[in-house]
Amino acid sequence: MTTNGQAPRPNWEMTLTATTAEQTHALALRLAAVLQAGDLLVLSGGLGAGKTTFTQGLGEGLGVREGIISPTFVLVRIHPNLPAGPRPGGPDLVHVDAYRLDSAAEIDDIDLENTLDSSVTVVEWGRDRVEHLSESRLEIDLHRAVGLDDGLPSAGLDFDTDDADEPRTIVMRGYGPRWPEAPELGAAREGVR
Repeated sequence: MTTNGQAPRPNWEMTLTATTAEQTHALALRLAAVLQAGDLLVLSGGLGAGKTTFTQGLGEGLGVREGIISPTFVLVRIHPNLPAGPRPGGPDLVHVDAYRLDSAAEIDDIDLENTLDSSVTVVEWGRDRVEHLSESRLEIDLHRAVGLDDGLPSAGLDFDTDDADEPRTIVMRGYGPRWPEAPELGAAREGVR
C-alpha cells in the first residue's frame, strides 16, 4: 500500500535494546500479550539476530504448541493454541520464512489468507513481500551489535540460536489502523518517535 507512489510511513517507531537472548525472548513474551488474531508481524535481521528467539517468546506468550524452529525448508509452520495454555481459545501462530520467495505472488501461492484472520502471522524475510496481506502490520528489525549480522540467511542452517549473549537493537514500527500507537511493553526504550 503506497500513497502517491511512496511507501507508507509508520505511525510510530520504537527502539529497544536487549542485552541477552532471555531479554529478547521476554520482550516478545510481553508483546504477545497485546497481539490478537489477524495480526501480521514482519521480522528482519541477519544471522543470529534473534528472529527465532523472538518468535519463541511470542509463541510462549500466545500459549501455542512448543517446538518453534525456523521454517527454512518447509516455508510455513503452524503452531496451534493449546487449550491448557495461558491463552486458551487464543490465536494460533503461523510462522513463515519468506527468504526463498521472490515476490508477493509467491506469498499468495502459500495461501496465508486462509489463516491470517484466525492467527498471529510472523513472517521472517517478509519485507516487500507481505504488505498486501493486511492494512496493518508490525515491522520488527533485530540487529546484532557485532558478529554475523550480514542480512543473509543461514543456507538452511539455524544459526539463530542466540548462543552468545550480546546486545541486540530491536526496532519496532507500527503501520495501519490496528497500530495507531506503540504498545506498552514495560521495557526501557532508547527512543520512540
